[in-house]
Amino acid sequence: MAAEYATFGLAPATRAGGVHADGDFQVHRDFMDFVVDGRPLLFRLSDLDAVSPLASDVPPAIFTAQVRCLLLEADAPLPGGRYVIYGCPECADLACGAVTAVILRDGDDFVWRDFAWQTAEHADLELNAYPGIGPYRFSGAEYRAALAGLLDGSAHPARRVLLIGARVALLARLAAALRTIGIGADITQDARDVPADELRTYDAVAFGRAVTGEQRASVDRAFADAGVDVAHVDGLAPIVPVLVAQIEHALARGPAEGRRLTRLTASAAGAEVEVTSSCRVRLTAYRLDRLHRTHVREVFDGLLEPGAHRVALEAGAVKGEAFVVARTPGSVLVTAVTRGVPGRG
Repeated sequence: MAAEYATFGLAPATRAGGVHADGDFQVHRDFMDFVVDGRPLLFRLSDLDAVSPLASDVPPAIFTAQVRCLLLEADAPLPGGRYVIYGCPECADLACGAVTAVILRDGDDFVWRDFAWQTAEHADLELNAYPGIGPYRFSGAEYRAALAGLLDGSAHPARRVLLIGARVALLARLAAALRTIGIGADITQDARDVPADELRTYDAVAFGRAVTGEQRASVDRAFADAGVDVAHVDGLAPIVPVLVAQIEHALARGPAEGRRLTRLTASAAGAEVEVTSSCRVRLTAYRLDRLHRTHVREVFDGLLEPGAHRVALEAGAVKGEAFVVARTPGSVLVTAVTRGVPGRG
């Protein structure tokens, strides 16, 4: 069977959730992405908001069944020996669309071929094939080792964050928003009162702007005494979508160089955003007026090619204290708007 050898691996990945300006939301999903020849396979699929079947929030029995399917220890779930490689991050329903491929054995090797976008029981390769993707031939030993390593029950649990701040009402809204998108959140004023075993269940701690240095030091000591290293988030503003985006970024799995969105800066003159692969990018500006009311404006929504891009910002969108949130299907970045030139200060 004609197919060049490719390396196969797995890497932690995140489909960033979020709370949108219109009140809508998308769910946060952690999953294991497929890495082919050192690059996430998902990055080869331009502007695709999807996750692999190896998601951390699926029940253990289903997770194990997904792994065994990819190892060809179970029948293919779709006709023609086809398997779901990436599916809808919200519902995993085939009707929403999925990337599927034929997976088969050739001697000791595993081959992935005939990639297609599929929305019904049968794939239409004439209309919906992915040209230029595959076929890939993976060494059986490398392939089995990568997938079998997921069967030891150590799949990542759902993420949790501890919220600390003076504005209880804001923290309550933030916690509710985080829980809505699938991130556990709890509120406390003093982490010294939290048992060490519970502190070890948190992946991040977020501080409000009114938290003093003494309070922060106390929290840091509590986590250090519990023997856990957590991500720290310094809240930029009392704006729930901005805080959610900051926490999403802090909870992102996998190395920074493996993400699509790698840099974001902004000034009154414009925003500069850098992406590593072709993908859809949305930029949203948030600002606080003199009465601390929040104003929101969508400033960009489009497909960007790899590299750095400058996006103009209307003066009214970033007047005063303002912030920009950038989102791609798999990552999110947040920045305060400075008064200098993007990328130079």
